[in-house]
Amino acid sequence: MVEIFFKKLATMMLGWSMTKALEDYYGKVDRKKYRRYRERQQTIRSEFRRNSCVSEDNQQSGWKSLTPINTPLALISQIQRSGGSLLSQLFDGHPQLHAHPHELKIGFPKKYIWPELDMKDSPDLWFEMLFEHDVIIHSRDGYEKGQGDGKTFQFTFPPALQHKLFLDCLTDRKDTSQRDILNAYMTSYFNAWLNNQNIGGKKRYITAFTPRLSIRQTNVKSFFETYPDGRLISLVRDPRNWYPSAHSHENAKNKYDNIDKAISQWNESTETMIRNKIEFADQVCILRFEDLVSETERVMRYLAHFLEIDFDPILLTPTFNITPILANTSFRQEKGEIQAGTLNRHQSLTAEEDKLIKKLSEDRYRQVLTKVVAF
Repeated sequence: MVEIFFKKLATMMLGWSMTKALEDYYGKVDRKKYRRYRERQQTIRSEFRRNSCVSEDNQQSGWKSLTPINTPLALISQIQRSGGSLLSQLFDGHPQLHAHPHELKIGFPKKYIWPELDMKDSPDLWFEMLFEHDVIIHSRDGYEKGQGDGKTFQFTFPPALQHKLFLDCLTDRKDTSQRDILNAYMTSYFNAWLNNQNIGGKKRYITAFTPRLSIRQTNVKSFFETYPDGRLISLVRDPRNWYPSAHSHENAKNKYDNIDKAISQWNESTETMIRNKIEFADQVCILRFEDLVSETERVMRYLAHFLEIDFDPILLTPTFNITPILANTSFRQEKGEIQAGTLNRHQSLTAEEDKLIKKLSEDRYRQVLTKVVAF
């Protein structure tokens, strides 16, 4: 009886298609999970209603013309605390890239699960599945990626405008594909970001970071099916430097308290890098985090070649919307600088911890180093 009740409630709040999507994923109705997604949908719809008038005003004044975005996605993905945010910030501002400013969270029902969209569903449902809730927070409170300094950056982004642009992109379109839907989403995202300083010009790729998405084989397969012209970039970090960073980070402490379990996750991420490189060859690039920090210009010149873009000095400075920004780290830092201290996190390990991490990871680390780009 309880299960039937929550199924009916979820149907009323989310609509049958969303309920079916969640049921297919979770197997059967789960009260807490439905509550979470029900609250998410209520927040999204409330925000659309609240700023629908703002959307109309923006179209009449600030927003003048649509820039279609059909370029492929260059996805940065591996386990957290490996440099994905840093690399994403280095791509920001390049005149030939649309750089997503935060973690890309179009995954459904979780950010690290590549969205599988049913072509029979409505555009409204596609949008609600893809919509990134963070834009509501950043638009209201300002964007903050660095840790601990309390500084924010203006992020002018009316969600209702994105919603309208998304629907406009798909009006009268027949035989819609998943790529068409994601093109519409990216077009609506970057055009609704009203103070985006890098919307114009001819772009080669969209760059974006989503941790852990590349670990699931089905995700990577679906990603390249959607973006056969896409690229996957993965960073591997020395586990002796990775563990102290992962263990100390505010949002990850509960995930990495136990060294055995933490290194098991690091090993899993590393194994999938090898698998992805073997399966997708030249579409996949594996880099050492340590090279990105210590040989930044050489690495970024290589990535410019990998993405077929011109090298630009802005690739050497972490920025948000072309403004220097702090790195996403638990340790002290300076804005706009790449922190060389990230190479020495292993010094905080005890002798026992250091020995255990070496024992648990040395085989996988040695194997993946045969696949990384050498500098």
